Amino acid sequence: MKAVILAGGRGTRLAPYTTILPKPLVPVGDYPILEILVRQLLAQGITDVTLTVGYLAELIRAYFLQRPVLTDRLTLSYVTETTPTGTAGSLAHVPGLDETFLAMNGDILTTLDFRALVRYHRERGAMLTIATHRKQVKIDLGVLVIDPSQRVTDYQEKPELDYRISMGVYVYEPRVLDYIPRGVYLDFPDLVLRLLRAGELVAAYHSDDLWFDIGRHEDYQAAVREFEQHRAEFGLDLDADP
Repeated sequence: MKAVILAGGRGTRLAPYTTILPKPLVPVGDYPILEILVRQLLAQGITDVTLTVGYLAELIRAYFLQRPVLTDRLTLSYVTETTPTGTAGSLAHVPGLDETFLAMNGDILTTLDFRALVRYHRERGAMLTIATHRKQVKIDLGVLVIDPSQRVTDYQEKPELDYRISMGVYVYEPRVLDYIPRGVYLDFPDLVLRLLRAGELVAAYHSDDLWFDIGRHEDYQAAVREFEQHRAEFGLDLDADP
């Protein structure tokens, strides 16, 4: 199975780290977050990996040139975007996506079992499957429920709302590429809406695994702490250590 890691974003919310490093090379423990993802893929038997790169792409290439302990066991290729085409649009430039494939953002830390996600996708017969996580959001204010005539019908003091959010890990069927015009900017949420309007099956795979999106400073700091505390749970390919 081929995996695509989207590693081309600028990571502006994680400045100043990302003024000198692409976000996927920001370290978590002993490794850049991108190496953790590659090691996890190796540990789960996925050895055909494409990185879509853009911002500071030369640093990502240079890093993996110095990691033959990984690259000797991978088919590692790059797709470089000179102009960003979005989290879905970049897939139109990746060659060889003619079978079911895995795609993920290059800035996530998770203990998700990718193989279980793929099995679920195939069992459902979905066109696209999105790994999801539960997120509780606390509203620190009183929330009014108001009907169309502007009457207050309920008052909820500092409610906690539950949402199912995307983990940034997806399984695609190659036919999804028919909905992604080449060279046109398209973000993932817009692709999902296109598929839904076309009547295609988009499935959700719920996971209670550890998951962090390191896009913000507080999330990055939490990810570093949790990685050190739960290192064994991340399923790294330790055979790839020098």
